[in-house]
Amino acid sequence: MARLDEFLARFGLNVRAWIANLLGMTTNTTLMMKTQVQLGASGPTVFPIALGCMGMGSTSWYGKSDEAENIATIHEAIERGVNVLDTGDFYSMGRNELLVGKALQGRRDKALLSVKFGLQRGPGGAAVGYDARPAAVKNALAHSLSRLGVDYIDIYRTGLDPNVPIEDTVGAMGDMVKAGYIRYIALSEVGAETVRRAAAVHPICDVQLEYSLVSRGIESKVVPALADLGIAVTAYGVLSRGLLTGARPQAEGDFRAHLPRFESAQENQPLVDALARVAAEKGVTPAQLAIAWVRAQGIAQGVTMVPTLGARTRAQLDDVLAALDVSLNTTDVATLEQAMPASAVVGTRYPEAWLSTIDSEK
Repeated sequence: MARLDEFLARFGLNVRAWIANLLGMTTNTTLMMKTQVQLGASGPTVFPIALGCMGMGSTSWYGKSDEAENIATIHEAIERGVNVLDTGDFYSMGRNELLVGKALQGRRDKALLSVKFGLQRGPGGAAVGYDARPAAVKNALAHSLSRLGVDYIDIYRTGLDPNVPIEDTVGAMGDMVKAGYIRYIALSEVGAETVRRAAAVHPICDVQLEYSLVSRGIESKVVPALADLGIAVTAYGVLSRGLLTGARPQAEGDFRAHLPRFESAQENQPLVDALARVAAEKGVTPAQLAIAWVRAQGIAQGVTMVPTLGARTRAQLDDVLAALDVSLNTTDVATLEQAMPASAVVGTRYPEAWLSTIDSEK
């Protein structure tokens, strides 16, 4: 069995799901071990949970955060096997990359850097557009390499610039792969048609998409396309930015205060209560249950799905990683979905003006 596990690990959890379905087996922790998985057919081998760093730093999108604790959390995550660290050049106007780069000093060989680019921001922080032209690809990459203090970026990703064919953007990224500045190309919040066009130009290892118990829009078109192409999902917003675990925006500058679901937090409290109740019955925390559900859905849909969690403290990291020990069978999944159907959430994941610009929503 050990040799079989080693063989299957090369291909990711989707192969395990295929075998489970073939034999009529129930998916459980045996199929969701802490073994590393392959990030898509063309991607690297990664830990089954990634660390999202967007909320870290003194000026993060969640307001102020303890940088020393943030760095300690990154160090602890790496020591415990987490190897994908996700950041973006527009997070905290580049300061997030500086923090991640500082945390990686002396540890570069233990981490895979996932970096997003494309969103343009003005001096006050407001979004002012998107730029994924070939020249912008190279310019953004050069600045990220400098801020991170590294010679290459493992996974470089962007969304769809409505004014630039995705083939041009991915082609420029491919040039940077050939030059040795990028190892793998990935995308963010793109639809099925866009990812198919992109994959025709260069192998895509994963697409970063919001996915949770209350955000399931990608299931109908995007996930089937990814499964067909052998592309993984790095799922963010697994806890709906903390909404599902009862978090509420309090710090100055916390952008969640402007999100419709948090503006309707009182109306969404029944969902929070339902998750807590089912989690208590199973003897786990709400966060662990929500993460386990996402991983189970990846297996069920035949796509490697790596939850990306924004743990900013070591205590939060402990809670997140314990989700790998949570076993969900089909009855557990059905019970949870019945207790908190996605249709019951009040409010969209982003304001309507933002949603209209996101390719995966079309």
